[in-house]
Amino acid sequence: MSDANNSAESNICPESEECAAEDLFGFGDDLELNRFDGLPFSSRYYELLKERKTLPVWTVRCEFEDALVNNQLVIVSGTAKTGRGTQIPQWCAEFCLSAQYQHGMVVCTQTSRQQAVDLALRVADEMDVNIGHEVGYTIPLETCCSSDTVLRYCTDDMLLREMMSDPFLEHYGVIIIDQAHERTVSTDILLGLLKDILLQRPELRVVLLAIPPFTNKLLSHYHSVPLLRLEPPSPAEAVHSHSGNKDYFFPALRLVLEIHRTKEEGDVVVFFASAEEVNCAHSILRREGTRLGAELGRMVPVVLCPGRVGLPTALSDQPDSKKSRRVFLSTTQGEDMWWAAESVNFVIDTGVQKKMVYNPRIRANSEVLQPISQCQADTRKQLSGPTGKCFCLYQEDSELPAEKAPQILESNISPTVLFLKRMEIAGLGQCDFIDRPDPEGLMQALEELDYLAALDDDGNLSEMGIIMSEIPLDPQMAKALLASCEFDCVSEMLTIAAMLSAPSCFVEPPTGMTHEAAQCHRKFQHPEGDHFTLINIYNAFKQSQREQYFTSQKWCQDYFLDHSALKTAEATRSELTDTLNRIELPISEPCFGTKSNTHNIKRALMAGFFMQIARDVDGSGNYFILTHKHMAQVHPLSCYGAQSHKQGLPEWVVFHEYTLSENNCMRTVCEISPQVYIQMAPLYFFYNLPPSESKDILQDMLDPDASRKCEEKQKDIPVSNQDDSGCGIGSQTYDRCVIQ
Repeated sequence: MSDANNSAESNICPESEECAAEDLFGFGDDLELNRFDGLPFSSRYYELLKERKTLPVWTVRCEFEDALVNNQLVIVSGTAKTGRGTQIPQWCAEFCLSAQYQHGMVVCTQTSRQQAVDLALRVADEMDVNIGHEVGYTIPLETCCSSDTVLRYCTDDMLLREMMSDPFLEHYGVIIIDQAHERTVSTDILLGLLKDILLQRPELRVVLLAIPPFTNKLLSHYHSVPLLRLEPPSPAEAVHSHSGNKDYFFPALRLVLEIHRTKEEGDVVVFFASAEEVNCAHSILRREGTRLGAELGRMVPVVLCPGRVGLPTALSDQPDSKKSRRVFLSTTQGEDMWWAAESVNFVIDTGVQKKMVYNPRIRANSEVLQPISQCQADTRKQLSGPTGKCFCLYQEDSELPAEKAPQILESNISPTVLFLKRMEIAGLGQCDFIDRPDPEGLMQALEELDYLAALDDDGNLSEMGIIMSEIPLDPQMAKALLASCEFDCVSEMLTIAAMLSAPSCFVEPPTGMTHEAAQCHRKFQHPEGDHFTLINIYNAFKQSQREQYFTSQKWCQDYFLDHSALKTAEATRSELTDTLNRIELPISEPCFGTKSNTHNIKRALMAGFFMQIARDVDGSGNYFILTHKHMAQVHPLSCYGAQSHKQGLPEWVVFHEYTLSENNCMRTVCEISPQVYIQMAPLYFFYNLPPSESKDILQDMLDPDASRKCEEKQKDIPVSNQDDSGCGIGSQTYDRCVIQ
């Protein structure tokens, strides 16, 4: 790789090991200079270089460099702790340096925002440069880069957003897709689009990092490309359960306590099915830890959930004392984040995961408990190293799926279709998916975009659709935000969109404090619904930042609210405001609380969420959802749930989210009038609703004369023929949405 390789790392190739470093750099009076910033290397650089050379990935460095020079696309197969995510990006940066950055810099995608930051910090340290200068990162709502940045870590969704303004990614000479096996929607879209980008840009290099067996699938998708296999670390001793894993939660906790009582050294990692289980386990272990004898030492449970706001840095920190044992509690997406946790000696794998699977027929997520994949199980066995133990709470002969299911087959792909339609305008061809989206899901996505007026009669993006694609929100929320420009309630809709995009601002109260937390939350409740309650909370939070006598953190703590979630909402709102200003849309002055403003907010919400309407059919909270005829209840934490004994429940509501689970709850609910619904919903959507009593009520309001004629006509028709005749309006289907 020309002159860029003339550094302290050159002696890693077997054939060049005999060359003394002194000959290359003239050690002695002269100091060796870092080619990236022109400054002498520090002593820490050489310390870290020794550690780096012990990583499995260094055995293939020469082979990788040759493959990168001679091929547009290279696949590297390696598990966690092989060094693939830290070393390969540095070698790619040297490749770009050797070409004087003629074709651009290096970008490396991650599926976790926390891992993108951690890797950038680690690599900046190894390269002996400053974070934010030569090495940087970009994650949602945070950028740490400069004009000097030559290597940038980012989340996969942020690189997709960048393609809106740079569809062929011409800022980059090397694109690295790390954790391709995680099969996130954004990563799968990138893998599909890069195939076409490589044809348009012969000078571009793409490196795919994944674990087997997904690398075999990549080989069959991209055909004749070089594959480098990294030798995995020796797996730990695996101990399997003799019974099934139906009841895994408490056995996992008992196992943690048994390990701690053995006094064997090493931290523990426990993989649970969901974040709820992680939080519950954290509470139990904290309580049990106080009952252990002092001679056993402290047991410190640490919650580590990818995507969690404010993820602890305790992952790479060492325990406070030799007598402290950390118990890391994680979920199914956490395997690849353990590259820095050298202190882990025990892994407890429950073998199950709780997922949300989208059902396009009813436009709702279902909560599903599934076994993990075999590649996840194998990765977990390697986390504790050859001297550790992995306790698998499932039978050894259990049949696990070979690899993780692609998220694009289990998600609402309306945002994906909107993005791909935008990419067609930019000149990119079809997205060659590794696993094509389900036809039913694709049909539903196109239908939804058509209802939202994002498509024209030819199935291409309309002017409204182009503007919607500029806003980093789901299509329905983007449409509601655009409608608020017409109804002069932009400020309020920005707050609603930001609060719903951020994690929940409500904190799970400590044991025994549930009533106090409910009392505090009740102070923010608004009679018009949960969307208005969120505005109250955000406005009160902003007010707390202006107080002199207490901090906003203390205010959040007093009211059982999540400070980091509210800060995320604040940053999201600022980003959305900047987006509206950039595309020159008007932002009205806030006037929250007035009658006209309340009416306008509801109209704006209905412009985007008219597909999510429900009616209380019996006055007792049993809501009938018009689009798919399912019954649901208002979530207990809703303001209507708290006030129902006083004011009763509204008859008609619009909801933000509905999940098929044990109690089938609607979250974030707001009262609406059927008149507003008729005014805002497109007629061809209304006529496509399945027949129901609720639809008949709306039909009467929409056209009372036609309804009367229909009733009179049906009186004159024999009962046996009524099913075949129908009423003119009732039999219309208006099937306007056709895949183009």
